[in-house]
Amino acid sequence: MILLLALLSVLCGEPSLCLEEDGGFTFAGDIRQFAVTSNTLYIATEERLYQLSHHLTLINNLTQRGILKTGNKQDDVQFYRVSDTAEWNDTFSINVLLPFTKNDSLISCGGTGDDCGHCEVLDLKNISNLLYREQIQVGPLKSSSRSVSFLVDVKKKTENDTYILTAIQKKGTFEKRCPSDSETINLHNTDNKQGGGIFSLTDGASGTPRIKNKGDVEFVDGFQIKSTIYLFSNVLSAQTNRVRLIWLKGEKSKTDTLKSLRGATLSVSDSESSRLVASSVIPGEQPVLWSGVFSVDGGDTNTELMVFDISPDYSRAGDRDPDFYTSVPSEETVTILKPKAVLFRHSYMTSVLAVKQRGWMVFFIGTGDGQLIKLSVDRKYHAACPTVLYRTSDDRKVFPKLHLDPVGRKHVYVPFRNQMKRVPVSKCSTYTNVQECWSAQDPYCGWCGSKNSCTFEDDCTDSDWLSIPDESQHKIISHKVEKDTNGQILLKLHTHLTVGQEVSSNFTCQFAARSSSICALNNPPPQFPQCTCILSDRTLPADGLHVAVKFRLGSTQLSEQLRLTNCSDISGPPSSVLCQQCIKAGCRWNTNRCSWADQTEINDSVCQNVQSGKNFSIPEISSITPSVVSFYGRNHAVLSGRNLDDVTAVRIQADTDCTPKESPVWDNTGFSLTFHIPTSDIKGVVNVCLLLPDGRCHGKAKITYSSLPSCTNITPSSSWISGKRKITLTGSHLNFVEGVMHSHTMHDVRLPRNISSQSLTYDSPEALSFSRSTMFLKVANKTLNCSTKLSYYPDPEFTSFTATRTGKDVHITIQKKTDKLEMTIDELSVWGVQDKPKNCTMEAKETSNNTDSFTCEIESPTNPEFQQILIKYGDKSVKLENKVESAVYYFLMLILVLLLTPAIIIAVVLFYQRQQQRLADKMNKFVEDLELNIRNDIRQGFVELQTENADLLENVGTIPFLDFKHFASRIFFPENESLMESCIKDISQDVVKIQLDECCQGLSRLIQDQLFLTSMVHALEEEKSFTIKDKCAVASLLTVALHSNLSYLTEVMEVLLKDLMQKSSNTQPKLLLRRTESTVEKLLTNWMSICLYGFLRPQTPTCMQMANI
Repeated sequence: MILLLALLSVLCGEPSLCLEEDGGFTFAGDIRQFAVTSNTLYIATEERLYQLSHHLTLINNLTQRGILKTGNKQDDVQFYRVSDTAEWNDTFSINVLLPFTKNDSLISCGGTGDDCGHCEVLDLKNISNLLYREQIQVGPLKSSSRSVSFLVDVKKKTENDTYILTAIQKKGTFEKRCPSDSETINLHNTDNKQGGGIFSLTDGASGTPRIKNKGDVEFVDGFQIKSTIYLFSNVLSAQTNRVRLIWLKGEKSKTDTLKSLRGATLSVSDSESSRLVASSVIPGEQPVLWSGVFSVDGGDTNTELMVFDISPDYSRAGDRDPDFYTSVPSEETVTILKPKAVLFRHSYMTSVLAVKQRGWMVFFIGTGDGQLIKLSVDRKYHAACPTVLYRTSDDRKVFPKLHLDPVGRKHVYVPFRNQMKRVPVSKCSTYTNVQECWSAQDPYCGWCGSKNSCTFEDDCTDSDWLSIPDESQHKIISHKVEKDTNGQILLKLHTHLTVGQEVSSNFTCQFAARSSSICALNNPPPQFPQCTCILSDRTLPADGLHVAVKFRLGSTQLSEQLRLTNCSDISGPPSSVLCQQCIKAGCRWNTNRCSWADQTEINDSVCQNVQSGKNFSIPEISSITPSVVSFYGRNHAVLSGRNLDDVTAVRIQADTDCTPKESPVWDNTGFSLTFHIPTSDIKGVVNVCLLLPDGRCHGKAKITYSSLPSCTNITPSSSWISGKRKITLTGSHLNFVEGVMHSHTMHDVRLPRNISSQSLTYDSPEALSFSRSTMFLKVANKTLNCSTKLSYYPDPEFTSFTATRTGKDVHITIQKKTDKLEMTIDELSVWGVQDKPKNCTMEAKETSNNTDSFTCEIESPTNPEFQQILIKYGDKSVKLENKVESAVYYFLMLILVLLLTPAIIIAVVLFYQRQQQRLADKMNKFVEDLELNIRNDIRQGFVELQTENADLLENVGTIPFLDFKHFASRIFFPENESLMESCIKDISQDVVKIQLDECCQGLSRLIQDQLFLTSMVHALEEEKSFTIKDKCAVASLLTVALHSNLSYLTEVMEVLLKDLMQKSSNTQPKLLLRRTESTVEKLLTNWMSICLYGFLRPQTPTCMQMANI
C-alpha cells in the first residue's frame, strides 16, 4: 500500500502525467509532433513519447533518452532507449510521427545527438513494444515546423503501395555528418517487402527518384485525396515570397509519381510578400475546396482566411515547374489561382481546421494569442458571427495543426506549447429557447422539440429537430406585404428553418388581429416554409394593423408580432432611417421611395447607400485613446477628429457579418468626444465609424482587443498598516488596468501611476489589522483576481538618530527596529529640523543586531547641530530627538525620580500613621462616651427602682429563690437541655460516691494538670471550626467538672486571662471581658455566677452530682 501511494504521488506530482479538470493534458516538455487515429492520440515532446486515449487520459509514455552503441560495422551506430533512472548520453528527437493503421504500427523518425537520422517502428496499440529500429534519415534531422510528412498510396496494377512522403524545409546549405540520399521531396518505403527494404528511397531499376528545389522553401501542409497528392509551400527569396501548390499523381511507381509534378501559384494580394501560415482541406466532392490562413504582408499580425478551388490541372506537361524539379529546373510559367472568397480577417491566426456540417463549412481557427475561434460559413461564403470556443488566460500560441476527435466528432484537439486541450465544437446547451438557438447560426445546434432544448442532432431522439437553413439569414421569420392587381393585400411569411420530412408535413400557421381573424376565406393552406394570408380588408388602418402570427412545427411553436402599414404611406425625404422603416414593414425600397413588395427578395443592404436629403458634415477620426484595450472594453475612451458635432454614436463593427455595437457619446465638443468601448468576445482588430442622425456611418479607425491583464509578481510584497506605500505590480497587459482594489477595502479603488504593459505602481490603502490582503484589478466594469497578495505589518518604529560632522557636511544615522517590511532608502525622506528644514540625502541601509540603520547626509548646513529630524514615509511623518541630548535628559529625570522617591515614601508613611492615630483617638472617645451613657442609664434605672430597706425586708419571705440545680443549669447550659440533663442530676438526692472506671479516672487526672488544660483550651480556640457555642459548652463542662475544686479553677482562669490580655493588648483593651468570645470569658461568667449565688443564698446546696464526665 505504501508503495502504491508513493507511485500515485509521483504520477500526480509531475504535470506531464496528470489529466486536467477542464479537459486538458499538460506535458513536461514542448510538443514537437502529434497524430490522431480512430481513438488514440500520439504526442512527441522533447524527451518523451505519449499515448493518450481520445478523451486525453494517459495510456502509455516512453522516455526518448538513451545511449548510442556502435555495431559490428564502423558506421553502424544505433540508438537504444533506456529506462528513466538509467544513465543516458543522447536523446532521440522525433520529427516524423505517422500512425500506420493498416500495419498496426507507429512510425517515428528524427535525429539523435550525433546529427544522424534514426527511425523506429512501434506497436500502434502499445508503444512500449519496439518492432524495428534503423539509423537512417527520414524527414528533417532538426525540429522544424516548416517540414511535412504523411503517408501516401500509390496505385499499381494489382494493389496500392504505401509510402512515406517527406517534404523537408530547405534554407541555405549545411554539411551532413551522416550520409543520406534525401532531397526536398522524397518517397520512403514503409515495409521490408517493398523493393530496397523499409525506409528505402530506391525504385528498383529506376534508381532513386527525388524532387529538388531552387532557392529556399518551407512546407506548410500536405495531404492526398484519391490519387492526387497536394503539397503547399512558401518559396522564399530576397525580393519576393510565393505561395506554391504542387500536384502529384500517385500512380504506377515512385518515379512516375514524382515526375507527374505540376504546380500553381496562389495569389492572395498585390503584395509579393504574402506567406501561407496554415492550411486545411474542406471535406467534400468536386470541386476540391481548400482553406488557407495567409499573412498578407509577410508578418504575423495581418492574417486572412481564404478559400481556393485547388482541383488539379493535368492539362500541362509534368515536371515543368520553375521551383521544383526531378532533374532540371524549367522556366515555364505556372497557373495562377485566385481565392474564391476571403472569409475572415483577424490578427495572429496560426492554424485552421475545416469540417463540413450539413450545408455549412465550419472553420476552427487557432490564434497566436491563445484563442480557438469557430467560424460558420454557408455555401455562398457568407460567414456568420465568429464565436470563441476557448481562450487562454495568457497569450500562448496555438500549434499550427488542429485535429478533430474522430470519436463522435464533437471535440477538437487544440495543442499549445506544452499542453493539449479537448474543446467541444459547440455549446448548444447554453441556448435556452428557440430564438437563441437559431440566432447562434451554429450548424451543429438545433432545437429539439421532444427535449425542449438546444442540442446536437444525434442527441435528439426523434426527427423533431429544427436547425438553421443552408444559407445565412438574419431573422428566423421574415415577411413582406404585396398588393395584387385586384387590390388585395397579401401578407407572406417565410420561416428560415431546416426540418425533417415529418415535421415539415406538420406545419400550421394562424393569423389573428386584436378583434378577430384577418384572413379571407379563400386563404391558401400553409406550405412549409411559407404561409400566406390574404387580408379580408383591402385597406389598412392609418396607424397600422397589429397582427399576431403563430406557427407550429411538430411539437415546437413559434410566434411573431407584426405591424402592417400601408407601404405608400411611408414617405418623406430619402434617408437611411426611412429606408429601414420601409424594409421593416415588409415593403420594398426602390428609387428612393417605399412601395409594395413584389416577388423579388427584400434585402436591407439597399439602405446603406441611401443619400439623406439633409446635409450633415462628414466626420473624420484622427485618433482614439486608448486604441488597444482588453476584451472587457474600456470606460471613458476619447475620440478626436473633425466635424464631430452631429455624431450620435460610435459604431464598432468587426469584419464579419455580425451585428455592430453602438456606444452613445457625451462631452462632444466638435473636436473630441467621450464614449465607452464595449466588450468583445474575440481578441483582434475591429473597425470604428461615427454614426450620423440619418443612419449613415462615416470615418475610419481601428480598435484592437487584446488579452486580459494578469499579475505575476508584487514588489514589495508587504505594506505598513497606515498605507500609502508605493507598490509595483508586474505581469502582462497591465496598461488596461483602471484601478487596483484590496479585499479588506473593496470600495477604495487605487488609481495606478507609472503604468505600462508589463508593470504599474500604486499606493497601498491603509488597513485596520495585520493580515494578508487579496488584490483585484479593475478593468472596465469587471474585476479580476490577482494571484499575488499583500501582507500588512505594523508601521516602522524609528528609535533614535545620531548626527556626526564630516567636514562641512553632517552625516546622520537613523536607527529603526528590524521588521518584515524590508524598507528601502528610496521610501524614506529625511530633513534636519532647524529654523528651516534641511534636506538629507539618503545614502545606504545596514542591518545588524535587530536594528536597521539608514544613513543620509546634509550638505553644508549653517548650523551643524541638529536636535530633531523629520522622517517621512508613505503619508506619515515622524519626528526624532537627538540621541545624546535625549540620553542626558532621561538621565537627569532618572536622578530626580530617585531623589524624590524616598521623600514621597516617608511623607506617605507619616501621613498614614497620623491618620491611624486620629482614627484610634476617635474610636476611644466614642467608646468612653458610650460607657458613660450606659452608666448614666443604669444609674437612672437604680434610682427609679430604689426602695426602702424596710420595704424589702417585709416581703423577703415571698421572694422565690431557685435551688442551686436550676440556677446552675440556666447559667451553664442556657440553650442545650440535653447536655444539661446528662451532666447535672437531681440536686435533692443525696450525694452518692460513684466509682469511676479507669478511662474516666485518667481523664480526671489530665484535667487536673494545669499545663494540659490550658494547652487544650488554646488548641481548641485556634481551630476555625470551633464556634462560640462550642467555647461556651466547653467552659460549662469544665466548670461542672471543677466545681468541687474552685481554687484550681481560679488558677486556670488566671493563666488563661493573662494570655487573653496579652493577646488583646494591641486591639481595644477596654472591650476585654465585655463579650463572651473566648472560653475563659465564659469560665469567668460561670465562676462569678457560683460566687454570687453563694453570696445571695447562704444555704447553698452542697450536693451537686456530676455524671457522664
